[in-house]
Amino acid sequence: MDHSVSYFYAINFEKFHIIDDFYITFFYFDNDDHTMANYTTQVNVIHKKFQNAVKKANSKKALNKAYSVHKKDHERILKSHLREETAMINKAKKKLD
Repeated sequence: MDHSVSYFYAINFEKFHIIDDFYITFFYFDNDDHTMANYTTQVNVIHKKFQNAVKKANSKKALNKAYSVHKKDHERILKSHLREETAMINKAKKKLD
């Protein structure tokens, strides 16, 4: 099977590999350089992946799997995002002391 591979770069991401509409993502974050645009970019990527999976689904099982993977991706990204925001707030509090 010939896999079509392409690459694209996004804010604070090293590289995304796209192989037959499945995303293999490599993140290389700098802890001081997280932005809302980074979070938004991540969410857009997982939504695109989810939409592609739904379009290709041929069964209820495939739809359920696509949703469960999408939900897990959302939870991971949100957890990371909230951790970053908490760190930002704690850093700002220390400056006020």
